[in-house]
Amino acid sequence: MKAILHTKFGPPDELALKEVEKPVPRDDEVLIKIHATTVTTSDCNARNFTFVPKLFLFPARLFMFGVFRPRTNVLGIDLAGEIEAVGKDVKRFKIGEHVFGSPEPAFGAHAEYICIPEDRSLTKKPANTTWEEAASVPLAGITALYFIRDMGNIQSGQKVLINGASGGIGTFAVQLARYYGAEVTGVCSTTNLELVKSLGADRVIDYTKEDFTKSNETYDVIFDVVGKTSFSRCKNLLKQKGVYLVNLIELPELVQMLWTSMTGNSKKVKGGMAVARVEDLVFLKELIEVGKLKPVIDRSYPLEQTAEAFKYVEKGHKKGTVVITVGHNNQTLQIRRN
Repeated sequence: MKAILHTKFGPPDELALKEVEKPVPRDDEVLIKIHATTVTTSDCNARNFTFVPKLFLFPARLFMFGVFRPRTNVLGIDLAGEIEAVGKDVKRFKIGEHVFGSPEPAFGAHAEYICIPEDRSLTKKPANTTWEEAASVPLAGITALYFIRDMGNIQSGQKVLINGASGGIGTFAVQLARYYGAEVTGVCSTTNLELVKSLGADRVIDYTKEDFTKSNETYDVIFDVVGKTSFSRCKNLLKQKGVYLVNLIELPELVQMLWTSMTGNSKKVKGGMAVARVEDLVFLKELIEVGKLKPVIDRSYPLEQTAEAFKYVEKGHKKGTVVITVGHNNQTLQIRRN
């Protein structure tokens, strides 16, 4: 099978399309014929630490991605595809079913095939989506759900501001905040104002023309998706018992999280990392199928142009998700992994 191999840290041109051995599922695994995957900020972090906060750069290199050479040679954390084979102990899936999900905490979806355990975040693909749309949901959608529902505990009638509303996580966060009944303000660039409005934002702010932190508006929740502001700058915009959610945690945010938690401060700073859970993916699937949630795709690249997709994502200005489409022409012999 074909896969994009990541063999050294550096510019995206190090990524190369190669023929590798096609896997065979273990007893608890499914073999998925991948039709679409994505390039996410998580892939960029694993590839070259592009968006890793400085606080976590050394631990990321030492324990997760490798110090001198990559520990993970095939990236890709989102996927949509078809079950081609199942291990003898698999109960949830059958051959031929269309699925979407993630091998998280592992990678491996930048390939024609992948084997993953059936208990990972994987479920049937929404009936009303393309392969590309389905693949764009897992990481960004589950992360947005974690912050909006679990960390922010957003309720009907609350006022929510989302900074970075046009990105992969932000586009889902806007829609989920609206789903939970909030009045949503989205912050983005000029070119993305109409997109964010179309997703349900009640108000949009063009950050190239207006500094929202100098506004007299107050909010129950401020979600900084992109890490471009701070709790200290936003504190006066929070209502009593307001919550500042941060996706990218640096040392100041970590200190503020601990301080507001320990002192009983009525205004809280919260952050963390979403865990991919199948029940959350099923929830997002149901919202998509009833028209309450729609994926946003910036652009699409074929598998052989994955390096170009990384170059684009690593500029930090994508809207929605960048998708990789996977064709299937040449097949290689299956061999069992030890």
